[in-house]
Amino acid sequence: MTSGPRAAGQYVVGMPMWIWVTRSMSSYDQATAKATAGGVTFTATAKVASIRWGMGDATMVTCHGPGTPYSADCGKSMYPACGHRYERSAADQPDGSCKGTVTATWTAPALNDGGEFTETRQTAFSVQVGEIQVLN
Repeated sequence: MTSGPRAAGQYVVGMPMWIWVTRSMSSYDQATAKATAGGVTFTATAKVASIRWGMGDATMVTCHGPGTPYSADCGKSMYPACGHRYERSAADQPDGSCKGTVTATWTAPALNDGGEFTETRQTAFSVQVGEIQVLN
């Protein structure tokens, strides 16, 4: 998981959190494999069908695509493709963190029967969520 605009793993209540996956063969891009048995070679190409983020605050976010990487020139703008806003601090949680998971569901076509093979990969993450108050 990659995110912005704050340093990785530290967020503020109400601030837009951009979330995305960095494209690679094991995280988002297509993965192709070949197998040969009895003189027959089979090639399968798997692709990500969905990415679901369990944000650790009882919120689920489903991204349709890898998301958009944050860059500093975006400032505090809303996320264009996939993101979240924490509504409360995690101060009451161990170490002030929300414990979440990102789950990618990969699919590949099955042998000529119109079905699909499905594999799910899950990664845990932890983000500190704090609150800022302005005093006069």
